[in-house]
Parts: sequence; structure tokens; C-alpha cells
Amino acid sequence: MASYLFAHFTETNEDKESVWFAVSGDGLNWTDLGSDEPLLYSSVGTTGIRDPFILYDEKREKYVIIATDLCTTKGGSWDDFSARGSRCLVVWESDDLMHWTKERLVEVGIPEAGCVWAPEAVYCAERDSWFVFWASRVKGKQRIYGSFTKDFVTFTPAFEYIDAVTDVIDTNIVRDGGCYYRFSKDETNKTIIVERCEELVPGDGKTFERIPCELLDGFFGLEGPEAFQLPDGRWCLIADQYHTKGGYLPMICDDLSKADFSIPDKASYNMGKRRKRHGSVMKISDEKAKELIEFYGIDE
Repeated sequence: MASYLFAHFTETNEDKESVWFAVSGDGLNWTDLGSDEPLLYSSVGTTGIRDPFILYDEKREKYVIIATDLCTTKGGSWDDFSARGSRCLVVWESDDLMHWTKERLVEVGIPEAGCVWAPEAVYCAERDSWFVFWASRVKGKQRIYGSFTKDFVTFTPAFEYIDAVTDVIDTNIVRDGGCYYRFSKDETNKTIIVERCEELVPGDGKTFERIPCELLDGFFGLEGPEAFQLPDGRWCLIADQYHTKGGYLPMICDDLSKADFSIPDKASYNMGKRRKRHGSVMKISDEKAKELIEFYGIDE
């Protein structure tokens, strides 16, 4: 059996733009770790953390968190943040998910970028590297940029990855059945777009094709999409209902190629005590989940 770790930030106010953890045995019912204090916080850059993404680098046997360098509690507007924000990621590493290196800044954004938001990563076997991608506002429009890295210290020059008709942010990528699936927030229409392609960075005329999804195409006000596979093989897509402040909502489908997502019965899931904002979910062992509960404690 497997468990899951959810790394996230929480409500936007003093000290909440930091990193918090929750664990789950089934991917649908979550237990918050720690207390009312963040487990990781930033003292570099803007000193704020949003959108933490957690991964395990098997080759280096390291857990890595990358996050947005953004503090919204010290004044400024969203236009200021997107047009004149940090071009850096904040990075932590750990051998065991309990003892972490001091956070460090890594500049990845192009000089014209107004921000580097919602960084995520997916392993690219073809290049034997991690593909790191994020949203940047360039020339007044939000696009997704990407870069490759083997160690989260040195990155290849950033390149434009998604330039849609509308503004696009908050992209999540998973691989299943020989295809890469992208879940992105259409920032103009405030909905989640589903796409797929056999290649992570398409070439030779290939491109990501959009998959119609009745639920998502008409669901206004979602962001922070994260897809992961449940123990029974079904796929769960969670997204933050930021418009209604309803917190994360799980949506389930049997087949990503059909994107036949539906909302499960409310009694079948519990997102935990703490309101979770844009984060990420990583599969861990049951033993590791027990270690984390013993180390951090449970927020009761």
C-alpha cells in the first residue's frame, strides 16, 4: 500500500505564506501535520512562499521542494506582483522529508518576465532530466516557460512552453499510458484545461491536443490543479475553489484519455482541518507517513 504527502500553503495573512504538510492513506482523506506554525518558511527573496511543489529525485535520493517567491502581505497589488515580481524559485532539499537544507534562491525567469509563479516539475526520461515549468507574465500576458535541470542548481536557459490564445498559469503534468497530460488554469476564463501529447516538449509538428471535459470546461473559479493516481488505479484531480473560498475539491476519473471527471460523494473525502491553498501531492510509503506523523505531530 501507499500513502500520500500534500505540501501546500494556507490562508493569505501573516506567516501563512509558508510550507505546510498533510498526509493521507487513500488520497482522499487528509490529516494535517504540525501545529499552527509553518513547517518550512523562507528568509530569502520576498520572504513569502506560495505554490510549493514536492518531488522525489530517485537518482540523487533527494526530496526537493520548489516554490514561488512571493509575499502578498506586505503591500502591493496583483498587477504589481505579476509585472514586477521575483524571477526566482525558492528551493529546499531533504534526505528524509524531516530535515531540510536552508532555502535557496535560483533565478530562472527570462529578463523580460514580470514574475515566476507556480513552479512544478516532471521527470523527462528522454533527456534524463527534470523539466521545471512555471508561469511568467511577459509583455502583459501570462505564459508557461520551462527549463531542464539535473540537480535543481543549474538550469538550462528558459524557453516558452505554452503560449495559448488566453493567459495560462498553474500547469500540472503527469504521465500515463505513453502520454503526458497537462492540466492548466485558463487565467482568462478561470477554468481548467486538459491536454495530452506523446511528447513532453513536442517537436516535428506535434502538439498537445485538448481533451473536452464536461465538468472542468464549465467549472468557473478553479486553480492549482494537481493530478495523482489513487490506490485503486483511478485518477484524482484536486483543484482549489478560490472563487468561492471553498478549498480544495477532489474530482475522480477512470481514464485520463477520456477526462471523464466527476465529483465524489462529500462523505467520501475530507481535505483536513486546515484550508489548503495551491500545493502538490506526492506518493510516499506507509512507513514514511508514520515517520512524518511521529516527527511533526498531528494538528488537532
